[in-house]
Amino acid sequence: MDNSLAKIRLLLLDVDGILTDGRIHYDTAGGEMKSFDVKDGHGLKLLQRAGFRVGIITGRSSNIVQRRAEELGIEILYQGAKKKLVPYEEILRETGLRDEQVAYMGDDLVDLPILQRVGFSATVADAVAEVRERVDFVASRPGGRGAVREVCEMLLKRTGGWEAVTERYFGRAV
Repeated sequence: MDNSLAKIRLLLLDVDGILTDGRIHYDTAGGEMKSFDVKDGHGLKLLQRAGFRVGIITGRSSNIVQRRAEELGIEILYQGAKKKLVPYEEILRETGLRDEQVAYMGDDLVDLPILQRVGFSATVADAVAEVRERVDFVASRPGGRGAVREVCEMLLKRTGGWEAVTERYFGRAV
């Protein structure tokens, strides 16, 4: 078991570029659309079943993100966070967790202050170079296309939770 991952209790995520591919679509009525990968969502549910908490810190505000968080049972949600360290500090206070117990996935410069503090930092294959160069793990997949699932599975497999949360699918541990 990886010692740095063994301490992780909370996975925090950016949205645009992490849970989505970073593109924002507007319809003619001014409505916004985002696409989420179901595999990422299932990975987050597996992580929650193993006892991890999941949260979102995003710089934009969107009813779509609120809805996705509700669908996935994500109770920690901060939208419109221009300085992401502010909600991050609040999350630490509210949960009683320390930096080394938190993992964070972000893809752009605004995410670096948190990425540089947490116990485990990750990003997507198509993150900006400055982020890819400074994180613990770069997923092989791009944002919104399974990168979050990749990190969820890695956390579960390296902390010993994978067998317990997948037994219902295989009927036995794998």
